[in-house]
Amino acid sequence: MLKNYLKISWRNLMKRKFYTSVTIFGLSVGITFALLIGSYVWGEMSVNSELRNLDNQYMIQSKWDKENMGVEFTSLGPLAKVLKENYPSLVENYYRFDAVTTIISKGDKVFREDIQLADSTILNMYGFPLLQGNPKTALNEPNTMVISTDQAVKYFGRTDVVGESLRIESFLGEKRDFMITGVLGNVPLNSVTNLVTMLNKLPILISFSNAEFLGRNQYDSWSNAYIVNYIELKKGVKKEDLTKPLAQLIKANTPKAISEHLHAYLKPLKEVYADGNDGLVKKTTLTLSIIALFILLMAVVNFVNISVGNSSARLKEIGVRKVLGSMKGQILRQFLTESVLISLFSLVVSLLLYQLFRPYFSEILQKDIISLFSASPYFYVVAVALSLFIGLLSGLYPSLVLANLPSVDSMKGKLKSVKENIFFRRLLLASQFTVALFVFGGAAVISQQVNYFFNKDLGYNKEAVFSIRVPRDWSAKGVEKMETTRNEIAQLKDVRQGSLSWEIPDGNAGFNSAIYKPGQDSTKAFYAPTLVTDERFAQTYGIPMAAGQYFHAAQGTYQPERVVLNEAAIKTLGYKTPQDAIGQQVRLHYYPKPFTVVGVIKDFHFESMHAAIKPTAFMQVKDNNYYRYLSFRLNPSNLAEAMRSIEAKWRTLLPDAPFEYTFMDETVQKLYQSEVQLQQAAKVATILAIIIVLLGILGMVSLNITRRTKEVGIRKVLGASGISIVFLFLREFLIVLAIAILIAFPLAIMSMNNWLQNYAYRIELSWITFASVGLVFVLMVALLVGFQTLKAARMNPVKSLKIE
Repeated sequence: MLKNYLKISWRNLMKRKFYTSVTIFGLSVGITFALLIGSYVWGEMSVNSELRNLDNQYMIQSKWDKENMGVEFTSLGPLAKVLKENYPSLVENYYRFDAVTTIISKGDKVFREDIQLADSTILNMYGFPLLQGNPKTALNEPNTMVISTDQAVKYFGRTDVVGESLRIESFLGEKRDFMITGVLGNVPLNSVTNLVTMLNKLPILISFSNAEFLGRNQYDSWSNAYIVNYIELKKGVKKEDLTKPLAQLIKANTPKAISEHLHAYLKPLKEVYADGNDGLVKKTTLTLSIIALFILLMAVVNFVNISVGNSSARLKEIGVRKVLGSMKGQILRQFLTESVLISLFSLVVSLLLYQLFRPYFSEILQKDIISLFSASPYFYVVAVALSLFIGLLSGLYPSLVLANLPSVDSMKGKLKSVKENIFFRRLLLASQFTVALFVFGGAAVISQQVNYFFNKDLGYNKEAVFSIRVPRDWSAKGVEKMETTRNEIAQLKDVRQGSLSWEIPDGNAGFNSAIYKPGQDSTKAFYAPTLVTDERFAQTYGIPMAAGQYFHAAQGTYQPERVVLNEAAIKTLGYKTPQDAIGQQVRLHYYPKPFTVVGVIKDFHFESMHAAIKPTAFMQVKDNNYYRYLSFRLNPSNLAEAMRSIEAKWRTLLPDAPFEYTFMDETVQKLYQSEVQLQQAAKVATILAIIIVLLGILGMVSLNITRRTKEVGIRKVLGASGISIVFLFLREFLIVLAIAILIAFPLAIMSMNNWLQNYAYRIELSWITFASVGLVFVLMVALLVGFQTLKAARMNPVKSLKIE
């Protein structure tokens, strides 16, 4: 019986090749998008899943009473270790690390690498595989390291490198050889080795026994709240069991300034990635999943509409079947077989499209999407199950409609039962239009907001400015050397200005300081990002002054204990105008002497536009000797030649340092990486939604023309014009489209308004945006329907009336 169903189904599909092709292509588009997004979502939800004893793993995070007092994902240096030592019945294991970057070399191969200065417990605690080396002893000795296979190939051209050494440069310029004692195998993206960058790039691991060499000997201090802490609880122990021990340890060991404001808590490690950045991963995956579901449902609606609309061609066939004794169930199974067959064909096409567009989607989402050749069997099981479900779901309603047609009416070719479902088909069409208009309108708003990010005045001039990380010698001598390097490069003909600083406008504020007026209670202090720069920072980045001068940039020489504040900080301190603050003194926590305000700069966007501009302070680099970047403003008319001359000068001045630079345009774009990804994904979804809608219209109009060819001939004989006939077919679609607009745009406005609330600086929604979207959509529908019906309208009515 099944063979008979398949044979008849194949014949019917080949008989209606055009409608079969339209349906298969529409379904394959929807399935492809669903599989691509599904692979991405599964990958995001699987982060951390391969860590050993995941259900018992936690990260110690910090909640501070005042904004900017500390970092949420770091905690007190000794906390995890002391918990293990004091509460062995509760804590099974612990791991801590401090992230640094420095120069690593092997002969003439010199790179800047990320390093985790860490406890030796990492390999056993999380089950990270070592291709070479002993995980129990790999990090026990000083001057040893564990590297990844990629790093081994980069420096040595091979992976069997245990016993070899790499040279690490400290922040005081000292160089020391570290022996490689382990090579990491394949480590998936996780919240331990990839916490800081969240890129699938492994850091080099060295133990805390080397902390002094890298200037991190305060890692075990109760005053250091910037160490990442993890613990593994014993089986059966709940995170609530450590609430009291955490509070007691903090109260007993930390200074009052910390203990009164810090509340440590345990965050399940399996939730760290998804909840990071204010739940960005969850929001992104949910948004993309909903869009993929809508696109897939639109493809299903196409199938249902075309199937029901095509019912008139099957009426006599159904009648003959029933007269010859076929039961309703047999007819139902016949049409469901056709539906499933179409869905399976669509799956085959979608798998080809999946592999073809996988690199493009990986680039958009900045994540690896699994290839068909490396996918697990579960991927194919899910894909086939999805295809079968879509086939049954898509074909169920049309099959019920056709199977329940009365035998006599079917034999006579009456369309009563099909006509009764016109409302349902229009409802499905309206739902398609609504989803497409909603996605189209949302994509337009997202694009406007992203363009606003890059076109808005940031308060500084990022044109032709680039930054480069420099070797770190955090001493007075090191600062002097970097200033000499800055001055030498700044004298090149295509370089306008240069600056040495701890941070650049990339959203990372370095450290926060408590700021308050002398004589004022320190509890009234506000915490502000404090940027360490030289006197040329404002000039290099084109930040205008509101009052005073930027340290001694305009005239004079360096003077200690000077500070520059932005306008937001001046307002927070209570000064009415920037000029009122010049010459006044402020106190900064941990500095014994007060600082004198010598300048006030205008507010600028150091961070992204998610948050309002915050109070910010600027310290002179000679007051603390910390620096990381050199920034230069170039002549924009000759960038290529300028970069060549700068690189040549760099090689002369700093031959052992890698020349790795980033232009500010790229730096700013990284601040809005998730929004840019969403913008690109929304554009793709819009294109797919429009393709599916137009395919549906193409199929439905073709069916209408086929069924109403004689009607068109009669109308022409009676004097109807070609335009009136085109409008006859177009009117149904325009009415449905108008209803869809009334539903889609209010929903889009509400959802986009809600999305825009995430940004302190945002566009204002305009009716022009949605009017333009509606007009474009109407024109596309009108052109497609008009093009199809114009041919029928021009047909000789004699030929139309002869068509059976």
